[in-house]
Amino acid sequence: MAIQPDTIATERDLEAYRRELTGYCYRMLGSGFDAEDAVQETMVRAWRGIDKLTERAALRSWLYRIATNVCYDMLQGAQRRARPMDLASPSTTDSALEAGLPQLPQDAWVQPVPDARVLPPEGDPAELAAAKETLRLAFVAALQHLPAKQRAVLILREVLRWQASEVAELLDTSVASVNSALQRARATLDELSLEASGPTAVEDDSKQEFLARYVDAFERYDIGELVTLLHKDVTFNMPPFELWLQGPDQVEEWMLGPGIGCANARLRTTSANGCPAVGIYKTTDGKVWEPFNIAVLDVKDGGIAGITHFLYPELFPAFGLPTRIEE
Repeated sequence: MAIQPDTIATERDLEAYRRELTGYCYRMLGSGFDAEDAVQETMVRAWRGIDKLTERAALRSWLYRIATNVCYDMLQGAQRRARPMDLASPSTTDSALEAGLPQLPQDAWVQPVPDARVLPPEGDPAELAAAKETLRLAFVAALQHLPAKQRAVLILREVLRWQASEVAELLDTSVASVNSALQRARATLDELSLEASGPTAVEDDSKQEFLARYVDAFERYDIGELVTLLHKDVTFNMPPFELWLQGPDQVEEWMLGPGIGCANARLRTTSANGCPAVGIYKTTDGKVWEPFNIAVLDVKDGGIAGITHFLYPELFPAFGLPTRIEE
């Protein structure tokens, strides 16, 4: 007997999977906005075809099948999303200013995603930590190197821990084909020097400590203090600009040079891609602060190893951040 589409329970059942489907689509597509569009389309297709589903127990795998096909459709003809570090060698502040600051369109870059949209509010600490690691910007960017099928197989097998037989059924293929796709995907990630499970996890308490110290130093614009928080190989980048810098000295030079306009900024904390993040607000009159960028802090190995400034004020509402701050 098919599930009846006019029952409230069915609608609740569909919505119960929105968060995990958003995480799956985000890893597939590399954009929080695209992921939400994909999940919304998945829900529409599911609702239209719910009468074809004969067992409620099969709802989750059926939704993932639809979501996978939606992602395949969205990836057709799309260019690979990347980070500035994937496209060129690091610049220096001086050389970047001399050469100018070329920009690429928004769909060229891996975009951030709010943790609240893709991670459960509570759960097993080990599982949450693992999920956060596979949301890091570097890992999501690495996934974009994979063809769509290999990407889906690796996410389903290595991130979501589905059995090979379950993935084969979902993708209408054989277990041998799934294993082969997974092997090729792993080989590609190995070439990129990334493990499928992401980098070593860092305790949330440590992340929050660095976040608090970063916010304090930034709002006082004590750049000397701020650079003491940085890993010796820290990367600093600002999509949509192709520019990226490496090392505390270069970050300091930028912040005291072209970045001096951020002095007197106000920050609001949030989280993105399993990492601490801040919304940075700038002011021209000292009375009203307007959204400027979302900065994602990659904390590991006893310091901030990466700072990605997404210069897209339109991201602020998705992160639950105010659209302005008044004195």
